[in-house]
Amino acid sequence: MTHSIAVIGGDGIGPDVTAEAIKLVEAAGVDISITEFDLGGERYLRDGEVLSDEALDELRKFDCILLGAVGTPEVPPGLIERGLLLKMRFELDLYINERPFVGTAPGSDQAHDFVVIRENTEGPYVGEGGVLRKGTPLEVATQGSLNTRHGVERCIRYAFDLAASRPRHHLTLVHKTNVMMFSGDLWQRTFNEVAVDYPQVETAYNHVDAAAIYFVQDPHRYDVVVTDNLFGDILTDLGGAVSGGIGLAASANLNPERTGPSMFEPVHGSAPDIAGKGVANPTAAILSAAMMLDFLGENGAAVRIREACVDPVTGSTTDVGDTIASRVRS
Repeated sequence: MTHSIAVIGGDGIGPDVTAEAIKLVEAAGVDISITEFDLGGERYLRDGEVLSDEALDELRKFDCILLGAVGTPEVPPGLIERGLLLKMRFELDLYINERPFVGTAPGSDQAHDFVVIRENTEGPYVGEGGVLRKGTPLEVATQGSLNTRHGVERCIRYAFDLAASRPRHHLTLVHKTNVMMFSGDLWQRTFNEVAVDYPQVETAYNHVDAAAIYFVQDPHRYDVVVTDNLFGDILTDLGGAVSGGIGLAASANLNPERTGPSMFEPVHGSAPDIAGKGVANPTAAILSAAMMLDFLGENGAAVRIREACVDPVTGSTTDVGDTIASRVRS
């Protein structure tokens, strides 16, 4: 079976690490058809296009999207993030952001293996809010957080399903219910109600500030964590930092109902300061491609890629990809 993959190499180191991810998929023997899309900060600087409706409709036709990284210093902050990344998440209903973390935290001798499930299409990122009297001493800015029962419940159910499939059967809700009394109450009540359907899953709750401490000092306490969009965005970068570095952090933006293509990407950004130098670590992109293969049902290939990434590799970007590919083939 041939899987159709849309590839957005993007900016900076994005095209380089994405090329290595594709190399590994092919080394694992998976049949893929690649179509490259020229999108990102450099494309915007050339002709002012971020993501047209026509390009979005083209992306809908693919089985999955593999994204490298987007963003350049010359583009105003937020323009590419909202116009490309968030537009794809919202329009393709990529409501689950899944990020696995395996490693040993600095100063610890106990390995951890946990997954953060982040709600990906609500919260503050919907852009609810505005500014009055901008640039004056009386300026007022508001930023709302939109949370719906539908959005919260489908995210929590996904997390419970995942926890039920893992050996430890444990799920932790992370929020800030003592201060965010409306959205936090919705998350907590929904979590408690859904938990009734999963008696085999043990549950816990952490305030987000406590979770930030535990991610560093005691990460092996976690199995599956579920949280809202903003808290998840912050905590998953911290999870990467305690699991070998952000250069190893993979992620999936999922449409579990498969009404549109899911998107897979490393979370390290475009790193323009090292673009073109051949020193970018492609491991996060390679592990993101392994997550893509799991989603496509190519589980054996995904396992071989992950196993090939366990032992660290040094060298240039292409050297690292070649070494890991050799391990997969053997």
